[in-house]
Amino acid sequence: MIEFINVYKEYKNGVKALNGVSLSIDKGEFVFLVGPSGAGKSTLIKLLLKEENPTSGTILLNNMDITSVKNRKIPYIRRNIGVVFQDFRLLPNKTVYENIAFAMEIVGAHPKEIRRNVPMVLSMVDLSNKAHCYPDELSGGEHQRVAISRAIVNNPPVLIADEPTGNLDPDTAWEIMKVLRDINRRGTTVLMATHAKDIVDVMKRRVIAIESGKIVRDEEKGVYENEISHI
Repeated sequence: MIEFINVYKEYKNGVKALNGVSLSIDKGEFVFLVGPSGAGKSTLIKLLLKEENPTSGTILLNNMDITSVKNRKIPYIRRNIGVVFQDFRLLPNKTVYENIAFAMEIVGAHPKEIRRNVPMVLSMVDLSNKAHCYPDELSGGEHQRVAISRAIVNNPPVLIADEPTGNLDPDTAWEIMKVLRDINRRGTTVLMATHAKDIVDVMKRRVIAIESGKIVRDEEKGVYENEISHI
């Protein structure tokens, strides 16, 4: 599903963001990506989304080598990945329904398909009654649930969640995690970058820890921080 093979990324200013990263994520996995700020988590995500290119190494997505594809193919690659951000990124002048529908419109979905899929994902995140509301009428948790709906409405095989609970209170954060868990149970591969220690420790999913551009730990049913590493 996702594979990094000896991937290096050095920026023009000399910063080495990734230093020989190799990892493999199978279809249907739920994986936490953890590590301190500046460790390389965001760079890894940008490489997957083709916002950046690696300095060297190979990146595979759905068995396709996306390491050095032509720019015209990038939109097709991104259709396979839904993305949820910490800051929601909803369009303020569109309703909840329109925000989600827009994600389908830009990939050329048929209006009939849009009318079917948008209510379906709104129901999935328990927001059917907010379809005609604007973003400024929503709570933080509702903002994020709309963002998740938008990310999955085109049924991508991979969902990347970049600090999706970072701006939310603890109770709301757990509501969002339940939504992501349910999406994963339906077969979507979820890769979540986070600093939320309590969530990682309770959920006991695979944890990939990255520090200084290197993977320092990869554990099934892992925790945010391995105490052994501090002894």
